[in-house]
Amino acid sequence: MTQDEMKKAAGWAALEYVTKGSIVGVGTGSTVNHFIDALETMKEQIKGAVSSSVASTERLEKIGIPVFDANEVASLDIYVDGADEINANNEMIKGGGAALTREKIVAAIAEKFICIIDDSKKVDVLGQFPLPVEVIPMARSYVARELVKLGGDPCYREGCITDNGNVILDVHNLQITNAKELEDKINGIAGVVTVGLFANRGADVVLEGTANGVVKS
Repeated sequence: MTQDEMKKAAGWAALEYVTKGSIVGVGTGSTVNHFIDALETMKEQIKGAVSSSVASTERLEKIGIPVFDANEVASLDIYVDGADEINANNEMIKGGGAALTREKIVAAIAEKFICIIDDSKKVDVLGQFPLPVEVIPMARSYVARELVKLGGDPCYREGCITDNGNVILDVHNLQITNAKELEDKINGIAGVVTVGLFANRGADVVLEGTANGVVKS
């Protein structure tokens, strides 16, 4: 199987967790696009979706699935999203597509977080993928200096403005052995909107597309 075929297998496997009559939390990215394609096959059986990005909202609306604002729902049964890296504790790095803040909000609303990945995303130690941090523009240089103190090498993501109007710092050269602690430290820096570590709210179920099919963990 190609990498895209593994992504597709994981995306379609997530349909098993969609409850009829529910509003579904939908993430962002290439693997999630396969889930959205799968969701189209049962769009008449759900009320709609809450989306974590403008891109996913446009894709959902194009196939006729109503998209609700997160403020309109008290909770979601599930949130389906991918990951840039994920470890054995189901802690993740997310934000390669710059939607990390909205993804974190939708994950917080959901009762269950279903993470869909291909097998290239599994790692022993988080940090090989640069850690995204969404930052209020006026705080960019200050936050970068604070991230250096934490052992990282922050790099400004040129030309990237988030859906919230902010900027992204990608932090290189980290070996993240205590993801929850680092998440709390970075979120405590003035000017940080949020960090792309999903450790305090990790995945409840991981559906991993492999050459031998989908593995659930």
